[in-house]
Amino acid sequence: MSLTDTYTLYNGVKIPQVGFGTWQSTGDEAYHSVLAALNAGYRHIDTAAGYGNEKQVGQAIKDSGVPREDLFVTTKLWNNDHGYEATKEAFGKSLENLGLDYVNLYLIHWPNPIKFRDNWQETNAETWRAMEEFYDHGTAKAIGVSNFRPKHLDALLETAKVKPMVNQMFINPSDMQPAVVEYNDNHDILTEAYSPLGTGGVFKIPELEPIARKYGKQPAQVVLRWSLQHGFLPLPKSVHEKYIKENADIFDFNLSNADMKTIDGFHGKFGLATDPDTATW
Repeated sequence: MSLTDTYTLYNGVKIPQVGFGTWQSTGDEAYHSVLAALNAGYRHIDTAAGYGNEKQVGQAIKDSGVPREDLFVTTKLWNNDHGYEATKEAFGKSLENLGLDYVNLYLIHWPNPIKFRDNWQETNAETWRAMEEFYDHGTAKAIGVSNFRPKHLDALLETAKVKPMVNQMFINPSDMQPAVVEYNDNHDILTEAYSPLGTGGVFKIPELEPIARKYGKQPAQVVLRWSLQHGFLPLPKSVHEKYIKENADIFDFNLSNADMKTIDGFHGKFGLATDPDTATW
């Protein structure tokens, strides 16, 4: 296994098993971290309109010299842009910001943003109709969602012609979201894990230290390996070249069943996912 090994989405699109996350990175920091990730061998880059860094991500991709066909690029629709016409306009802006003719994956970032909370079902249906057009036209090679719980997916599937291929979730040892993962698995939807290190929360778990020493690895590497062995697609993020490289060095060991169960037991150690029904965005 390596950074270029892939999962296959139900429509046949191949997606590298580990991606590089860019949440909370902006400006020069975003540019240099993405460039460092590409130089380290990452070929899957995850961004979003809401991150405010699409231009920097696109410039790093251009400057890296990596052929476009070797890259998998994801971006996401932000909360204020739901609805058929607004989605089309927002998608065009994302392509312009990235400097790309297409993205490999386009996601609805949030199921029920506060602006549309009174009619999120209808708004998501219209948003998805536009995204299906991007998919049909080839400007998005795959489409999916983020932060969707089963009720949001059920509502979307009532009108969708194309089923989501990916659901990107807050997934880490503190919150495995088993009900959503089971739903995804039952519908051939790949579970992506954003904040797979819990935005640093894993480093607060002392029980990880002896497990990491056992394998000659760092706690972050152990947790990313745990994510892969569960069949998730982790999206680690760092702005430090050392850790960007370390987070990619997770393919030369396997966690034992006992160690997997130990890490599974860290539920709630450093927080849970935000409830979409109570989020303030």
